Amino acid sequence: MSTSQHPVALRLERIVGGDARLLALVMMLPLIDGVFPALILAGALNDPLGAVQVGLLIFGGSATVAVILAEMTGTPREQAAIVLLVGVPLILLAAVQAALAPAIGSVLDNIIITRFAALVILAIAAKTASATIGEYLPNPVVIIGLGLVASFDPTGATVVVMDDPALVANAVLAAAIGVGFALVIALGGPYLREYMDIDRFRFGSAVALGLLPLSMLGMAFGQAPLAALLVAGVFAIDLPLDRDSSDAADDGDTPASGMGAVTDGGGAESESDDVDDSVDDEPDTGPYPGDDSTDTEGRAPWL
Repeated sequence: MSTSQHPVALRLERIVGGDARLLALVMMLPLIDGVFPALILAGALNDPLGAVQVGLLIFGGSATVAVILAEMTGTPREQAAIVLLVGVPLILLAAVQAALAPAIGSVLDNIIITRFAALVILAIAAKTASATIGEYLPNPVVIIGLGLVASFDPTGATVVVMDDPALVANAVLAAAIGVGFALVIALGGPYLREYMDIDRFRFGSAVALGLLPLSMLGMAFGQAPLAALLVAGVFAIDLPLDRDSSDAADDGDTPASGMGAVTDGGGAESESDDVDDSVDDEPDTGPYPGDDSTDTEGRAPWL
């Protein structure tokens, strides 16, 4: 059930190959193509709940699930070790980018860069939902580059590093949430491969990603992307309830058939009792032939 045709994971697998390199590229891609810094500048990590949402959708998400469940080999402990090997540098790089974000944001127009960040997330959501649509959309790096050019404003440039410790802490939290999510998937791999439909989760994750830009642009969606991702995870789990119900139905048929047999037997016995009673209750119409004492000439002696 866990075989996936995730377009992002398949394309990256053709490029890099290997379990650790593929997982590293998938999880660190938001740091490489500028999506994560754009989200920091757009204010998506201003509160801890927003950091949790970004961590699950950007660093976790369907591409990470597809790589771990459908592409990685080895025992759950070996896969967890690979996740940690990738996750520790991921957390450090996220902290560095959050520390440098104020200096980068001082030369950019926040309103414009927020709009371009929303466009990037929408493009990623479309690529996640359909590989065919993704072929006609520009690469996130191109969109981020255009956003940097359009929002560049050097008049307020300042050299400030890590002037907002809360922002750095939220960035670290987002990266840690993504790594923790990957660890849970790796440790639960034997069960998730059997009971989870990855492609169903992929479509739900695309819906959640599509809601995230609307939330970033100030629309009244709040934490709807996080809720959509949780619902997608619930509906992607396909437990074998049909088999249990059929077994229970089979177990329920046996006593019924037994009771039917008892009822039929009881009916047969009652019918035979009725027959015997009717035979016994018949009136005695005459002497039994053997008891006939009539002395008739020519009658056979046994009559």
